[in-house]
Amino acid sequence: MNKTWSLSLKNGDCSCGGTILTLPGRIVENGSEQGSYDADKGIFTIRLPKETPGQHFEGLNMLTALLAPRKSRTAKPLVEEIGASEIPEEVVDDEEFDWEIEQTPYEEVSESALNPQCHYGFGNLRSGVLQRLQDELSDVIDIKDPDFTPAAERRQKRLAAELAKFDPDHYLADFFEDEAIEQILKYNPWWTDKYSKMTAFLEKSQEQENHATLVSFSEEEKYQLRKFVNKSYLLDKRACRQVCYSLIDILLAYCYETRVTEGEKNVESAWNIRKLSPTLCWFETWTNVHDIMVSFGRRVLCYPLYRHFKLVMKAYRDTIKILQLGKSAVLKCLLDIHKIFQENDPAYILNDLYISDYCVWIQKVKSKKLAALAEALKEVSLTKAQLGLELEELEAAALLVQEEETALKAAHSVSGQQTLCSSSEASDSEDSDSSVSSGNEDSGSDSEQDELKDSPSETVNSLQGPFLEESSAFLIVDGGVRRNTAIQESDASQGKPLASSWPLGVSGPLIEELGEQLKTTVQVSEPKGTTAVNRSNIQERDGCQTPNN
Repeated sequence: MNKTWSLSLKNGDCSCGGTILTLPGRIVENGSEQGSYDADKGIFTIRLPKETPGQHFEGLNMLTALLAPRKSRTAKPLVEEIGASEIPEEVVDDEEFDWEIEQTPYEEVSESALNPQCHYGFGNLRSGVLQRLQDELSDVIDIKDPDFTPAAERRQKRLAAELAKFDPDHYLADFFEDEAIEQILKYNPWWTDKYSKMTAFLEKSQEQENHATLVSFSEEEKYQLRKFVNKSYLLDKRACRQVCYSLIDILLAYCYETRVTEGEKNVESAWNIRKLSPTLCWFETWTNVHDIMVSFGRRVLCYPLYRHFKLVMKAYRDTIKILQLGKSAVLKCLLDIHKIFQENDPAYILNDLYISDYCVWIQKVKSKKLAALAEALKEVSLTKAQLGLELEELEAAALLVQEEETALKAAHSVSGQQTLCSSSEASDSEDSDSSVSSGNEDSGSDSEQDELKDSPSETVNSLQGPFLEESSAFLIVDGGVRRNTAIQESDASQGKPLASSWPLGVSGPLIEELGEQLKTTVQVSEPKGTTAVNRSNIQERDGCQTPNN
């Protein structure tokens, strides 16, 4: 808020004898002017007093807007901007004017060429300029024959191309394995710090004029601003709205590219920006902000390396911050895009169609318009369902499959542990059974020998070997013979009366019955692996048939 205004110009900035500036405020010549020249740096510094001391000159960093617009050298334009600085125009001699009309053969123009919708470029002010660049356009834009493709057809083809490009496997891979994406989300671009300072400044003061001081331009950016040609754009209400919408679309793509590369540009930077912006690669026109967000979200999930919905929302919030910082921040982003495209051989065409005009136009936009644009963007909400790619169903199915795989692995783990436990228990039981059976056999043989020694019957003694080894239907206990308990239980289960123990000292019929059972039992071949119960059943069945014989 000083009383003077200073200007620094490098030697060589002045062309055609001098540079004419249009200042946003009035200055006076009262003898207090000052000027100096730095021979080492080649810089002129001029200080001029303001007509109203302390007046704020807005937009002094918009160097292109300060340059006086070039006037036509041939004739006064039919449409003249009111309030523009009037500069004397040179009078052209009549001798230099060609009165002859160039004769050209008549060529019938197709209806599509006359279609007013086949326009593109900044504010849809261009048409018919890309026919000679068809060979180079294939590497820059996705639409073919933009001069003959109406806006509605462009949108249909774009939506179809996005659906064909969407890869569910790539999306799910980034959805579940998002370590790299989480790292990208933590990156803070240059506007994050500027936005924090602006927020802190607004908490202390309600003044908005000093927002421009938060964003500074490098010498390279200042040089680029001086190279632009200052001109005015005659845009109607519809075209002005279209320019603002396309600006949001371009900034969204730039914010995504800056974040995923963490501010380090690479050979894919130009591809990322133009591929994610339908304005640049499809010459798309917009009618509302929500359509812009839906289109940007779809393209983020279809084309670049990192495809995650969180990146869509992060770029959305970054764009709001840039618009709230004002036109200085927007201009800095546009200059960066211009540099990226200028260094990429086929993408420089987009500078001529869009970015150069945006860099000039934004310098003259009122700050209130950008603030209103930021508010309109803040009111937009975006969900996965609105993208039309069935993301929620895809994620639900993937999570279900993941849960089933987890449960299956857990079941396999539990069954494996149970198998190990059962096998170990079986081995232990086999060891214990073998030891017990061996002990029983030893003790049983001793008791059997003692009992047979004391037995007065030679018939029972003859039954000791084969009968006790091959059959368990009868047992000799305490000097008497009785049926096996397993056979008794089997008979009881079949409804047969249980036979009581038979003493050894009974008369001859029992001995004869036992002899007949012994003969029948010895004749039966026992299959390998037959259990004791099966053997008893065979012996009992044969024993029951013996009396009938």
